[in-house]
Amino acid sequence: MNNRRGTTRILILGSGTQAFAILKGLTEAGGRLYIVVNKTGNYGDESKYIYKRYVCSIPVGSSAYLDYVKKLILSNKIDVVIPTGDITAGFASKYKKELEAITNISVPDFLSFQKGYDKNQLMNLCQEKGYPHPKTIDLSKCCYLEKSIFKDFPFPGLLKPNCTTGGRGMTKISNYDDLLRKYPIVNKEYGDCHLQRFVREGGRQIKVQLYVEEDGTLIASSVLDKVRWYPVKGGSSCCAITIKNDEIVRICHNVLKDIKWVGFADFDIIEDPDTSELLIMEINPRLPACIGASVCAGINWGEIIMRDAMGLGQKTYNYRINVVLRHLCLDILWFIHSPNRYNTKPSWFRFWDRNVHYQDFHFFDQKPFWIGTYHNIKKLFNPSFKRAKSGM
Repeated sequence: MNNRRGTTRILILGSGTQAFAILKGLTEAGGRLYIVVNKTGNYGDESKYIYKRYVCSIPVGSSAYLDYVKKLILSNKIDVVIPTGDITAGFASKYKKELEAITNISVPDFLSFQKGYDKNQLMNLCQEKGYPHPKTIDLSKCCYLEKSIFKDFPFPGLLKPNCTTGGRGMTKISNYDDLLRKYPIVNKEYGDCHLQRFVREGGRQIKVQLYVEEDGTLIASSVLDKVRWYPVKGGSSCCAITIKNDEIVRICHNVLKDIKWVGFADFDIIEDPDTSELLIMEINPRLPACIGASVCAGINWGEIIMRDAMGLGQKTYNYRINVVLRHLCLDILWFIHSPNRYNTKPSWFRFWDRNVHYQDFHFFDQKPFWIGTYHNIKKLFNPSFKRAKSGM
Protein backbone atom coordinates (compact mmCIF):
# COMPACT_ATOMS: atom_id res chain seq x y z
CA MET A 1 0.00 0.00 0.00
CA ASN A 2 1.32 3.46 -0.84
CA ASN A 3 1.84 5.40 2.39
CA ARG A 4 0.07 8.47 1.04
CA ARG A 5 -3.12 6.44 0.68
CA GLY A 6 -3.14 5.28 4.29
CA THR A 7 -6.36 5.94 6.16
CA THR A 8 -5.07 5.82 9.75
CA ARG A 9 -2.98 8.86 10.61
CA ILE A 10 -0.18 7.90 12.99
CA LEU A 11 2.19 10.30 14.75
CA ILE A 12 5.49 8.74 15.82
CA LEU A 13 7.25 10.58 18.63
CA GLY A 14 11.03 10.66 18.44
CA SER A 15 13.84 8.18 17.93
CA GLY A 16 13.71 7.39 14.24
CA THR A 17 16.22 4.58 14.78
CA GLN A 18 13.78 2.57 16.90
CA ALA A 19 10.88 3.47 14.62
CA PHE A 20 12.60 2.12 11.51
CA ALA A 21 11.62 -1.50 12.24
CA ILE A 22 7.86 -0.85 12.31
CA LEU A 23 7.35 1.70 9.51
CA LYS A 24 6.76 -0.76 6.69
CA GLY A 25 4.36 -2.85 8.78
CA LEU A 26 2.39 0.23 9.87
CA THR A 27 2.11 1.34 6.25
CA GLU A 28 0.92 -2.09 5.13
CA ALA A 29 -1.67 -1.97 7.93
CA GLY A 30 -3.11 1.24 6.47
CA GLY A 31 -1.08 3.89 8.26
CA ARG A 32 -0.17 7.34 7.00
CA LEU A 33 2.94 8.12 9.00
CA TYR A 34 4.05 11.39 10.55
CA ILE A 35 7.14 11.69 12.74
CA VAL A 36 8.51 14.38 15.04
CA VAL A 37 12.21 14.24 16.00
CA ASN A 38 14.60 16.62 17.72
CA LYS A 39 17.31 16.10 15.11
CA THR A 40 17.64 14.52 11.69
CA GLY A 41 19.95 11.71 10.62
CA ASN A 42 18.28 8.74 12.28
CA TYR A 43 17.23 5.76 10.20
CA GLY A 44 13.46 6.04 10.55
CA ASP A 45 12.94 9.71 9.83
CA GLU A 46 14.72 9.32 6.48
CA SER A 47 12.50 6.41 5.41
CA LYS A 48 10.31 6.54 2.32
CA TYR A 49 7.40 5.38 4.47
CA ILE A 50 7.29 8.68 6.37
CA TYR A 51 4.58 10.92 4.93
CA LYS A 52 5.66 14.03 6.81
CA ARG A 53 8.55 14.82 9.14
CA TYR A 54 8.70 17.53 11.80
CA VAL A 55 11.92 18.64 13.50
CA CYS A 56 11.36 20.14 16.94
CA SER A 57 14.08 21.49 19.25
CA ILE A 58 11.77 22.02 22.23
CA PRO A 59 12.81 19.87 25.27
CA VAL A 60 10.63 16.76 25.20
CA GLY A 61 9.57 16.76 28.84
CA SER A 62 8.33 20.35 28.84
CA SER A 63 4.79 21.71 28.69
CA ALA A 64 5.83 23.63 25.57
CA TYR A 65 6.55 20.31 23.86
CA LEU A 66 3.12 19.07 24.91
CA ASP A 67 1.53 22.13 23.31
CA TYR A 68 3.55 21.52 20.15
CA VAL A 69 2.49 17.87 19.93
CA LYS A 70 -1.16 18.71 20.60
CA LYS A 71 -1.12 21.21 17.74
CA LEU A 72 0.34 18.55 15.41
CA ILE A 73 -2.33 16.07 16.48
CA LEU A 74 -5.18 18.49 15.89
CA SER A 75 -3.90 20.03 12.66
CA ASN A 76 -3.15 16.64 11.08
CA LYS A 77 -6.19 14.86 12.57
CA ILE A 78 -3.94 12.20 14.09
CA ASP A 79 -5.65 8.93 15.01
CA VAL A 80 -2.84 7.25 16.97
CA VAL A 81 0.31 8.43 18.76
CA ILE A 82 3.23 6.00 19.17
CA PRO A 83 6.28 6.98 21.26
CA THR A 84 9.41 5.08 20.22
CA GLY A 85 12.17 6.42 22.52
CA ASP A 86 12.75 6.37 26.27
CA ILE A 87 12.22 10.11 26.65
CA THR A 88 9.13 10.26 24.47
CA ALA A 89 7.68 7.19 26.21
CA GLY A 90 8.12 8.98 29.53
CA PHE A 91 6.52 12.10 28.08
CA ALA A 92 3.54 10.14 26.75
CA SER A 93 2.98 8.48 30.14
CA LYS A 94 3.30 11.77 32.01
CA TYR A 95 0.74 13.49 29.77
CA LYS A 96 -1.38 10.44 29.03
CA LYS A 97 -4.71 12.05 30.04
CA GLU A 98 -4.09 15.18 27.96
CA LEU A 99 -3.21 13.09 24.90
CA GLU A 100 -6.12 10.67 25.33
CA ALA A 101 -8.49 13.63 25.26
CA ILE A 102 -7.63 14.34 21.60
CA THR A 103 -6.27 11.08 20.12
CA ASN A 104 -5.65 7.38 20.77
CA ILE A 105 -2.62 6.16 22.70
CA SER A 106 -1.79 3.03 24.66
CA VAL A 107 0.89 3.61 27.32
CA PRO A 108 1.14 2.98 31.08
CA ASP A 109 0.24 5.76 33.49
CA PHE A 110 3.23 7.63 34.87
CA LEU A 111 3.36 5.81 38.22
CA SER A 112 3.51 2.42 36.48
CA PHE A 113 6.02 3.80 33.99
CA GLN A 114 8.35 4.86 36.81
CA LYS A 115 8.07 1.49 38.54
CA GLY A 116 9.28 -0.20 35.37
CA TYR A 117 11.71 2.32 33.91
CA ASP A 118 13.51 3.14 37.17
CA LYS A 119 15.97 0.24 37.36
CA ASN A 120 16.25 0.48 41.13
CA GLN A 121 12.47 0.33 41.65
CA LEU A 122 12.35 -2.65 39.30
CA MET A 123 15.04 -4.46 41.31
CA ASN A 124 13.13 -3.74 44.52
CA LEU A 125 10.03 -5.35 42.98
CA CYS A 126 12.04 -8.38 41.87
CA GLN A 127 13.43 -8.73 45.39
CA GLU A 128 9.96 -8.48 46.91
CA LYS A 129 8.31 -10.94 44.50
CA GLY A 130 11.20 -13.36 44.09
CA TYR A 131 11.80 -12.72 40.40
CA PRO A 132 15.33 -13.61 39.21
CA HIS A 133 17.69 -10.60 39.36
CA PRO A 134 21.24 -9.76 40.51
CA LYS A 135 21.79 -8.77 44.15
CA THR A 136 21.27 -4.99 44.35
CA ILE A 137 21.88 -2.22 46.91
CA ASP A 138 19.90 1.02 46.70
CA LEU A 139 22.53 3.75 47.07
CA SER A 140 19.95 6.54 47.29
CA LYS A 141 19.27 5.29 50.84
CA CYS A 142 22.98 5.17 51.76
CA CYS A 143 23.79 8.80 52.55
CA TYR A 144 27.40 8.18 53.58
CA LEU A 145 28.16 4.82 51.93
CA GLU A 146 29.00 3.25 55.30
CA LYS A 147 31.31 0.28 54.82
CA SER A 148 29.11 -1.99 56.94
CA ILE A 149 26.34 -1.79 54.33
CA PHE A 150 28.56 -3.56 51.79
CA LYS A 151 30.08 -6.24 54.04
CA ASP A 152 28.04 -9.00 52.37
CA PHE A 153 28.10 -7.57 48.86
CA PRO A 154 29.90 -9.84 46.35
CA PHE A 155 32.30 -7.43 44.61
CA PRO A 156 32.97 -6.72 41.77
CA GLY A 157 29.81 -4.74 41.23
CA LEU A 158 28.20 -2.59 38.59
CA LEU A 159 27.31 0.98 39.52
CA LYS A 160 24.18 1.89 37.55
CA PRO A 161 22.21 5.14 37.35
CA ASN A 162 18.54 4.47 38.12
CA CYS A 163 17.22 6.09 34.94
CA THR A 164 19.45 6.02 31.86
CA THR A 165 19.47 4.24 28.54
CA GLY A 166 22.07 2.58 26.34
CA GLY A 167 24.43 1.69 29.20
CA ARG A 168 25.26 5.33 29.90
CA GLY A 169 26.98 5.88 33.22
CA MET A 170 27.30 2.18 34.05
CA THR A 171 30.66 1.68 35.77
CA LYS A 172 32.41 -1.45 37.02
CA ILE A 173 33.35 -1.28 40.72
CA SER A 174 36.21 -3.48 41.97
CA ASN A 175 35.84 -2.99 45.73
CA TYR A 176 34.56 -0.64 48.41
CA ASP A 177 37.39 1.90 47.99
CA ASP A 178 36.76 1.94 44.23
CA LEU A 179 33.09 2.72 44.96
CA LEU A 180 34.07 5.69 47.13
CA ARG A 181 36.16 7.09 44.26
CA LYS A 182 33.71 6.56 41.39
CA TYR A 183 30.27 7.01 42.95
CA PRO A 184 30.43 10.84 43.38
CA ILE A 185 31.40 11.27 39.70
CA VAL A 186 28.58 9.08 38.33
CA ASN A 187 26.04 10.42 40.82
CA LYS A 188 26.82 14.04 39.90
CA GLU A 189 26.23 13.43 36.19
CA TYR A 190 23.40 10.88 36.23
CA GLY A 191 21.63 11.23 39.59
CA ASP A 192 20.54 8.44 41.96
CA CYS A 193 22.29 5.10 41.47
CA HIS A 194 22.27 1.53 42.70
CA LEU A 195 25.04 -1.04 43.03
CA GLN A 196 24.44 -4.41 41.43
CA ARG A 197 26.38 -7.65 41.50
CA PHE A 198 28.50 -7.82 38.38
CA VAL A 199 27.45 -10.75 36.20
CA ARG A 200 30.63 -11.88 34.48
CA GLU A 201 30.84 -12.34 30.74
CA GLY A 202 30.09 -15.67 29.16
CA GLY A 203 26.31 -15.88 29.51
CA ARG A 204 23.67 -15.05 26.94
CA GLN A 205 22.01 -11.66 26.55
CA ILE A 206 18.28 -12.03 25.97
CA LYS A 207 15.65 -9.49 24.90
CA VAL A 208 11.98 -10.15 25.70
CA GLN A 209 9.19 -8.08 24.10
CA LEU A 210 5.60 -8.13 25.33
CA TYR A 211 2.41 -6.23 24.68
CA VAL A 212 -0.27 -6.18 27.38
CA GLU A 213 -3.78 -4.73 27.30
CA GLU A 214 -5.38 -2.56 29.98
CA ASP A 215 -6.64 -5.67 31.85
CA GLY A 216 -3.19 -7.29 31.81
CA THR A 217 -3.93 -9.72 28.97
CA LEU A 218 -0.82 -10.63 26.99
CA ILE A 219 -1.42 -9.88 23.29
CA ALA A 220 1.92 -10.92 21.80
CA SER A 221 5.49 -11.72 22.79
CA SER A 222 8.85 -12.43 21.21
CA VAL A 223 12.28 -13.39 22.52
CA LEU A 224 15.63 -12.49 20.97
CA ASP A 225 19.05 -13.94 21.70
CA LYS A 226 21.70 -11.24 21.25
CA VAL A 227 24.63 -13.26 19.97
CA ARG A 228 26.84 -10.26 19.16
CA TRP A 229 26.91 -6.70 20.44
CA TYR A 230 29.07 -3.62 20.17
CA PRO A 231 30.96 -2.37 22.14
CA VAL A 232 32.07 -5.96 22.77
CA LYS A 233 32.12 -5.45 26.58
CA GLY A 234 28.40 -4.73 26.51
CA GLY A 235 26.50 -2.63 24.01
CA SER A 236 23.84 -2.52 21.34
CA SER A 237 22.86 -5.62 19.40
CA CYS A 238 24.62 -6.19 16.10
CA CYS A 239 23.32 -9.74 15.59
CA ALA A 240 20.19 -11.21 17.19
CA ILE A 241 18.23 -14.43 16.64
CA THR A 242 14.56 -15.09 17.39
CA ILE A 243 14.08 -17.90 19.92
CA LYS A 244 11.26 -19.34 22.05
CA ASN A 245 11.28 -19.33 25.86
CA ASP A 246 7.82 -19.52 27.41
CA GLU A 247 9.12 -19.45 30.99
CA ILE A 248 10.94 -16.12 30.74
CA VAL A 249 7.93 -14.65 28.92
CA ARG A 250 5.71 -15.83 31.80
CA ILE A 251 7.99 -14.21 34.40
CA CYS A 252 8.21 -10.90 32.50
CA HIS A 253 4.43 -10.88 32.00
CA ASN A 254 3.95 -11.28 35.76
CA VAL A 255 6.28 -8.33 36.37
CA LEU A 256 4.19 -6.15 34.06
CA LYS A 257 0.97 -7.23 35.76
CA ASP A 258 2.46 -6.39 39.16
CA ILE A 259 3.24 -2.82 38.12
CA LYS A 260 0.00 -2.48 36.09
CA TRP A 261 1.85 -1.84 32.86
CA VAL A 262 -0.11 -1.09 29.67
CA GLY A 263 1.19 -1.41 26.14
CA PHE A 264 4.64 -2.39 24.88
CA ALA A 265 7.65 -3.28 27.05
CA ASP A 266 11.10 -4.66 26.28
CA PHE A 267 13.10 -6.54 28.94
CA ASP A 268 16.88 -6.85 29.07
CA ILE A 269 17.84 -10.26 30.47
CA ILE A 270 21.34 -11.59 31.22
CA GLU A 271 22.26 -15.22 31.80
CA ASP A 272 24.53 -15.93 34.77
CA PRO A 273 27.20 -18.22 33.23
CA ASP A 274 27.85 -19.83 36.63
CA THR A 275 24.24 -20.90 37.24
CA SER A 276 22.59 -20.61 33.77
CA GLU A 277 19.84 -18.54 35.46
CA LEU A 278 18.24 -15.79 33.39
CA LEU A 279 18.29 -12.55 35.40
CA ILE A 280 16.07 -9.50 34.83
CA MET A 281 18.17 -6.37 34.40
CA GLU A 282 15.83 -3.61 33.18
CA ILE A 283 12.69 -2.67 31.28
CA ASN A 284 12.89 -0.48 28.19
CA PRO A 285 9.55 1.32 27.82
CA ARG A 286 9.88 1.55 24.06
CA LEU A 287 10.69 -0.41 20.94
CA PRO A 288 14.29 -1.62 20.77
CA ALA A 289 15.94 -1.15 17.38
CA CYS A 290 16.64 -4.90 17.19
CA ILE A 291 12.89 -5.62 17.31
CA GLY A 292 13.23 -5.89 13.55
CA ALA A 293 14.15 -9.53 14.16
CA SER A 294 10.70 -10.42 15.48
CA VAL A 295 9.09 -8.24 12.79
CA CYS A 296 10.91 -10.30 10.15
CA ALA A 297 9.86 -13.39 12.11
CA GLY A 298 6.20 -12.58 11.53
CA ILE A 299 5.00 -10.23 14.31
CA ASN A 300 3.79 -6.86 13.04
CA TRP A 301 4.45 -4.92 16.25
CA GLY A 302 3.44 -1.61 14.72
CA GLU A 303 0.03 -2.98 13.74
CA ILE A 304 -0.45 -4.46 17.23
CA ILE A 305 0.21 -1.08 18.86
CA MET A 306 -2.02 0.75 16.39
CA ARG A 307 -4.95 -1.67 16.70
CA ASP A 308 -4.88 -1.75 20.49
CA ALA A 309 -4.74 2.04 20.75
CA MET A 310 -7.80 2.27 18.52
CA GLY A 311 -9.69 -0.46 20.37
CA LEU A 312 -9.69 -2.85 17.42
CA GLY A 313 -9.47 -6.63 17.64
CA GLN A 314 -6.03 -8.19 17.28
CA LYS A 315 -4.85 -10.48 14.53
CA THR A 316 -2.97 -13.74 14.92
CA TYR A 317 0.69 -13.74 13.88
CA ASN A 318 2.85 -16.72 12.96
CA TYR A 319 6.11 -16.23 14.88
CA ARG A 320 9.15 -18.06 13.48
CA ILE A 321 12.32 -18.89 15.40
CA ASN A 322 15.93 -18.81 14.08
CA VAL A 323 15.39 -15.57 12.17
CA VAL A 324 18.63 -13.56 12.20
CA LEU A 325 18.84 -9.77 12.32
CA ARG A 326 22.21 -8.08 11.77
CA HIS A 327 23.16 -4.44 12.19
CA LEU A 328 25.71 -4.37 9.40
CA CYS A 329 27.72 -1.33 10.51
CA LEU A 330 27.93 -2.39 14.16
CA ASP A 331 28.71 -5.96 13.13
CA ILE A 332 31.71 -4.72 11.14
CA LEU A 333 32.96 -2.90 14.25
CA TRP A 334 32.36 -6.06 16.29
CA PHE A 335 34.44 -8.07 13.80
CA ILE A 336 37.30 -5.59 14.06
CA HIS A 337 37.40 -5.59 17.87
CA SER A 338 36.29 -9.07 18.94
CA PRO A 339 38.79 -11.92 19.47
CA ASN A 340 35.96 -14.36 18.63
CA ARG A 341 35.47 -13.07 15.09
CA TYR A 342 36.06 -16.48 13.51
CA ASN A 343 34.28 -18.57 16.16
CA THR A 344 30.86 -16.95 16.37
CA LYS A 345 27.54 -18.59 15.55
CA PRO A 346 25.91 -17.79 13.25
CA SER A 347 29.04 -17.19 11.24
CA TRP A 348 29.96 -13.56 10.71
CA PHE A 349 30.34 -14.44 7.01
CA ARG A 350 26.72 -15.56 6.70
CA PHE A 351 25.40 -12.53 4.82
CA TRP A 352 22.54 -13.78 2.64
CA ASP A 353 19.86 -16.41 3.03
CA ARG A 354 16.09 -16.43 3.59
CA ASN A 355 16.47 -16.11 7.38
CA VAL A 356 19.07 -13.31 7.45
CA HIS A 357 17.82 -9.72 7.58
CA TYR A 358 19.36 -6.32 8.32
CA GLN A 359 18.41 -3.82 10.98
CA ASP A 360 20.00 -0.86 9.21
CA PHE A 361 19.60 -1.82 5.54
CA HIS A 362 16.35 -2.41 3.65
CA PHE A 363 16.81 -3.04 -0.06
CA PHE A 364 13.66 -1.14 -1.09
CA ASP A 365 14.28 1.70 1.40
CA GLN A 366 18.01 2.44 1.15
CA LYS A 367 18.24 6.15 1.97
CA PRO A 368 18.09 5.57 5.76
CA PHE A 369 21.13 3.28 5.59
CA TRP A 370 23.43 5.83 3.98
CA ILE A 371 22.32 8.80 6.08
CA GLY A 372 22.06 6.82 9.33
CA THR A 373 25.48 5.24 8.81
CA TYR A 374 27.09 8.62 8.15
CA HIS A 375 25.65 10.07 11.36
CA ASN A 376 26.61 6.98 13.38
CA ILE A 377 30.21 7.27 12.21
CA LYS A 378 30.23 10.90 13.33
CA LYS A 379 28.81 9.82 16.69
CA LEU A 380 31.62 7.29 17.22
CA PHE A 381 34.12 10.16 17.14
CA ASN A 382 32.07 12.35 19.49
CA PRO A 383 34.02 12.60 22.81
CA SER A 384 30.90 12.94 24.99
CA PHE A 385 29.27 9.87 23.39
CA LYS A 386 32.45 7.80 23.79
CA ARG A 387 32.78 8.85 27.44
CA ALA A 388 29.13 8.03 28.22
CA LYS A 389 29.47 4.54 26.71
CA SER A 390 32.87 3.71 28.26
CA GLY A 391 31.81 3.17 31.87
CA MET A 392 32.58 -0.55 31.66
